[in-house]
Amino acid sequence: MARQSMPQMTRRAILVAGTATTGALLVPALATGAGATTVRKISVGAGETYELTATTRLNVLTIAEGGSVTVPDGYSLSMTVNGVDTGEAIVGTGGTDTAIQAGTYRGDIVLTVATANAITYNTLVFPFRQAIHVDADGVVKASSVLAGVVGGRLTDAYAKDVRISSTGEAYNGVFAAGSYTLQRPRIRFTGNGRSDFVGYGAAVLGTGTDTTLVVEGADIDTEGVVRTAVIADGGSNVIVKDSRILTKNGVLPDDYQSTVNTPYMEDAPWMLGISGNVRATNLLGTATKATYINSSVFSEAWGALSVDNGSNTQLTAINCEFGNTGIDGYGTYAIGNATERILGSRLEVATYAAINRGGAIYYGDSTRAAVAQLNEDLELGLTARELAAIPVRPTVINSRRWGFMWHGAGSVDISGGTVVNSEKSTFLDKGQQVTITVDGSEGAKLNPRNGIILQVMEDDDPGPVMVDGVLLNAGVYTEPTGAATKTSSFDVTAVHTADAAATFTDIALKGDFYNAMRKAKNLVLTFDGSRVEGVISATSAVHAVSTITSAEYRQLGEVTNTAQAAVNNGVIVTLGTGSSWKVTGTSHLTKLVLASDASVTAPRGKSVTLTVDGTATALTAGSTYSGALVLTVG
Repeated sequence: MARQSMPQMTRRAILVAGTATTGALLVPALATGAGATTVRKISVGAGETYELTATTRLNVLTIAEGGSVTVPDGYSLSMTVNGVDTGEAIVGTGGTDTAIQAGTYRGDIVLTVATANAITYNTLVFPFRQAIHVDADGVVKASSVLAGVVGGRLTDAYAKDVRISSTGEAYNGVFAAGSYTLQRPRIRFTGNGRSDFVGYGAAVLGTGTDTTLVVEGADIDTEGVVRTAVIADGGSNVIVKDSRILTKNGVLPDDYQSTVNTPYMEDAPWMLGISGNVRATNLLGTATKATYINSSVFSEAWGALSVDNGSNTQLTAINCEFGNTGIDGYGTYAIGNATERILGSRLEVATYAAINRGGAIYYGDSTRAAVAQLNEDLELGLTARELAAIPVRPTVINSRRWGFMWHGAGSVDISGGTVVNSEKSTFLDKGQQVTITVDGSEGAKLNPRNGIILQVMEDDDPGPVMVDGVLLNAGVYTEPTGAATKTSSFDVTAVHTADAAATFTDIALKGDFYNAMRKAKNLVLTFDGSRVEGVISATSAVHAVSTITSAEYRQLGEVTNTAQAAVNNGVIVTLGTGSSWKVTGTSHLTKLVLASDASVTAPRGKSVTLTVDGTATALTAGSTYSGALVLTVG
């Protein structure tokens, strides 16, 4: 606990906590502070430190400016007023300690002196305070703020119908480091958290390889900087069912400097083309699992279902609604070899359905077989009755900007009756190695309103920069000038591991495919049993503005294409059996492979011609063409 720097007079209150309970049921009266020593009033003067050594109940607490209430080392202090955590604020921007602020508080006040629950992340120690602390043996009463648990029933195995509220900062609702069940909790948090990379200030957190945390029928609202609703960490298995989750932005400290240094990060990196300072959920650690079933999960901005700072995690959404209520944000984020499965869900997203930086994401229907397999694989514990109650649904994605964006290698697989509706390009690849698989045999559809299905472009993320020894999100993107320089060793007619590759099966596509890379990367497109209508071409691409700072973050990804011959940006197209391409405009390729029954045509009343290295060449089924290919419609 931070101390005042001025000389102080210290008073110590030696009180008896009286918090012992017996039996599985934690006595409801205890949750309001019964059993704690009671006084009527405590006043702390300016320059004075009042040290508590045990839980205290009172009616009036007055703290003058410069005064403080503290506890001995190894303990934490929380204040509830009428069952609501309140009064605490983080000491200093980037700090981790909290202190009760100066003022006069009246009501049923409980000052809880709890055993410390200190969690170290990187170089910082986060002194967690939580209403309910669970370990392998059940509720840890000594480190729980039971005065902040109102109503319902609280036992070592479950909490039912409890209410947890906070208007302070960096206070957690439930910290589960052991298996536990939350049934119909109602959680309302207003005020900032501190870090969603460790879960400091989250409503619900599950952590530990032996932890299965089941949350059913939850109603969670938070408003505040990184005041995350649900955190899964440390190899735990967090299962959220039939719940409603909504998070809203808070107000960043005036002197906060935007950073991607994770112990200090409190807002979305604008270089991703998004804003916001709270994610609804986050999935962390190694081999951690988080599953959302029949639930609504929305963040105002930043992200709804996020994965970050972990490896080999699994994120699953079955028959959920999730997305963003504000101007920016994503549905999911994938990093660290994450596997994400989105089945039978409806996404209403502001910027992207997903951002991919090293994950495999699957979109499909919530079929009986698929859900039953996930129930087994993810150890969801769904009963036969629960499984039967989950209707079979397709996934529908509605994005107010793009569909999917890559700023790292990763894959996206779309199948079943999945429908992707986006105002801008369905797939936005910022210079990364990507694998896209779309199977339309069961009705999957891609509907980009701007007419671009796949845009490959140079990465316009300027990245963070060091400023006076601090890593800040202060980079500037500057549009390159001049023509791209040919890389002599790169073959634009060959397929490379690092290329952007997409395969489309049994689907009708209407839209364009562009490769605007200046550096060496080919776009490799394979169509099997599919019809495509549009332009497929190497291009040059330019932003609407040539310099992009944080003020212009929404210009990131916004480019205009001009079809031109490939330099280092080859375009390789294979039209497999039963496939056709209706060319709607000049297209520059570097290789075209036609199956024996494939066809290349023009719109009605027009014709398409092919030149190879400047020579007019007939388009013949069963042929392969390489070189500087130009298809022209006239």
